[in-house]
Amino acid sequence: MPTLPRRPRPRGLSLIELLMFIVVVGIALAALLKVFVTATIGSADPMIRRQQLAIAESLLREVELMNFTWCDPESPQLATANSAADCAGGAENSGPETGETRYGPTYFDNVNDYAGFSMSGIRDATGTVLAGLSGYGASVAVTGMALDSVAAGEALKITVTVTAPNVSALSLQGWRTRYAPNDAN
Repeated sequence: MPTLPRRPRPRGLSLIELLMFIVVVGIALAALLKVFVTATIGSADPMIRRQQLAIAESLLREVELMNFTWCDPESPQLATANSAADCAGGAENSGPETGETRYGPTYFDNVNDYAGFSMSGIRDATGTVLAGLSGYGASVAVTGMALDSVAAGEALKITVTVTAPNVSALSLQGWRTRYAPNDAN
């Protein structure tokens, strides 16, 4: 029997295989583009959140580093007072004393002075609004609370809340305790 010449095997893709390839690659690209779009839309949000966090941390640190005393820091009994009753020159109360501000000329001198403080537009110590942060705002709440074995009069809970231009809010809390009978750094 005579052998028939072998037909060469066809090379390349059939039309059906080519269409299937295009469909699979199209679906994969659509999914990949959706991920990129989602990442791009949310990419500005972490920057705003980081700025809020930096502002809140800075303000919280500023408040926590202030004196926490029974008496107003101008009082002669500042270092010796064991309670607010020992302050002949005036006990330290919640909120600033008359004329005290964060921006001077008479500056806040105690943790309690920051109770109820707020600013629209983040400002430096001179009161100048910082470029790029004018749309942000910050507020501080200072409340006396018990902290584990520390009595309510000996511990303060400090809450700093920062609002962003997109109206999202971020709050940080910290604690300040009185170390000795009085803590006048």
